[in-house]
Amino acid sequence: MGIDFLPDKPIYQQLIDRITGDIIRGTLKPGEKLLSVREYAIEAGVNANTMQRVYKELEQMEITETRRGQGSFVTEDEAKIARLRDEMKEQLVLSFIQSVEELGFTTSEMIQHLQKRGGKND
Repeated sequence: MGIDFLPDKPIYQQLIDRITGDIIRGTLKPGEKLLSVREYAIEAGVNANTMQRVYKELEQMEITETRRGQGSFVTEDEAKIARLRDEMKEQLVLSFIQSVEELGFTTSEMIQHLQKRGGKND
């Protein structure tokens, strides 16, 4: 099957973003077992070493934990998931602000437009 990767960002980082996104959206639940490194590598169409790096990074971020002989699992620590959600939100906001500033929009213009759109996804 495989995943379509962006050329301007490392594949392992895109996979980390994909898994953390699944955790934030609730597609992957706290305590849920992840696919094995080999299974995920096949599904994503990447080398198993790449997937091993992804799992190692996720564990270092304390988003997942490895249980010897059982596999990797999403953390059950709801506070860590909440922090992950806040960090991702902050990254998105900073990226958005940088993009609109580069295009010459003012903060006031963007706030005004966002307020007009307000509530459409609440």
